[in-house]
Amino acid sequence: MPVPPTAWETAAAIRARELTAVEALETALQRIEQQNPALNAFIYVDPEAAFSAARRVDEGLDRRESPGLLAGVPIGVKDLEGVVGMPHTDGSRAYQNRLAESDSVQVARLKAAGAVVVGKTNTPEFGYQPLTNNLLFGATGNPWNPALTPGGSSGGSAAAVASGMVPLATASDGGGSIRIPAAMCGIYGIKPSAGRIPRADLHASHWGTHSTRAPVSRNVRDAGLYMDAVVGPHPNDLDSLDGPTGVYERAAMTAPPKLRRIAWSGDLGFAVVDEQVTAIAFDAAKALARALGVELVEADPGFGNTMTTWYTLAAAGDAAMLDSMSEEERSLVDPGFKAFAEQGRRISGVQVAEAQQARHTLNRAMTEFFDQYDLLLTPTAAGLPFAKEGPPPTVIGGKKVPPGGIVPFTAPFNTTGHPAASLPAGMSREGLPVGLQVVAPRHLDTLLLSVSAAYEQARPWPFVS
Repeated sequence: MPVPPTAWETAAAIRARELTAVEALETALQRIEQQNPALNAFIYVDPEAAFSAARRVDEGLDRRESPGLLAGVPIGVKDLEGVVGMPHTDGSRAYQNRLAESDSVQVARLKAAGAVVVGKTNTPEFGYQPLTNNLLFGATGNPWNPALTPGGSSGGSAAAVASGMVPLATASDGGGSIRIPAAMCGIYGIKPSAGRIPRADLHASHWGTHSTRAPVSRNVRDAGLYMDAVVGPHPNDLDSLDGPTGVYERAAMTAPPKLRRIAWSGDLGFAVVDEQVTAIAFDAAKALARALGVELVEADPGFGNTMTTWYTLAAAGDAAMLDSMSEEERSLVDPGFKAFAEQGRRISGVQVAEAQQARHTLNRAMTEFFDQYDLLLTPTAAGLPFAKEGPPPTVIGGKKVPPGGIVPFTAPFNTTGHPAASLPAGMSREGLPVGLQVVAPRHLDTLLLSVSAAYEQARPWPFVS
């Protein structure tokens, strides 16, 4: 099967009238029909609404109206945020009949930029696992091996993009939920600085400031284009950042500034990591250093395992969410999620305050670290893709994994809010993708994109055919 066009190529072709938005949508729907039965990436597709949106783009072009940055690009939306008139289940049987009454802020901005929403992508219930499986829609498969997981919680979006069903999909990341699926599917996943893309929904995120919305894409430029469409403050998001806007696609097309030196840590000083993953990610780190013309130094930030801090700040929100449900709704929730959430009830207000101080201390440690190094490189995930139904491995290489499991490298930077991305690092002996995580100083999202693009140019990654 030929490699499908990128989002920026699709938008450019539609803008130039070399392709219509309806034709781009027809191609996406054909690929979904071919690929989705084996992968279960999309759990809902709405051709009627999508064709209506695509025709509006084409008709606007006929009237010489601007079609927007994402002119006619078909996209998927993770089923943790709303698209008006479409199911919004959060992957839960408790909400299996719920339809979204409005678009999320991110979706509204994507639509305003000309994107065509094809449907909703699968997620673990409430996004709480690093795999994509739930009691309502079942498990999503990895395009490289459908028996294995694409990771989670944005696994439906990642599988849809990696397999070429759509060039872009929305995602979210509260502990690695963009970067883990990107790594396991061999695509690009960026978690911008906290607040860069506003959430601004009716209810606060139950994982607080940990959770960040962003795209998964097959290339860096598409991610920059997406960010240009959605970045910017919103009055209903207490944590949204002012600017910069309109700079992200350009950053993905611009050589990075001259850097001093970058750091590599294969385990952050505490993680248990698959030997293949470490070797492949380290090889990719060296390739990135060569592409940037900088020294690569092995160095740890020295903060140890931060999962207790992460969990303390996240878990209480899950318990509160359960309390907001009716008794009937709670009875339909996965027992695994309820057990995860119920632990939050044992967390005191004092412990939350202590965790906030630990978060502050962790961020100060990273600020000091970035005084010495321009970037931090790590593996993205500690292990390879596992069975799509789960559970995640508790032992890697004969060693018991510490708290955090396969996500020891990603969650710390949700706690601090640093921008971080997963780049395809290479393939394991089993033919499975491995990711390289790149962490940049706070708010330097444009640096992260330009560095990612430099790596992509020096070491292009394959498309699963």
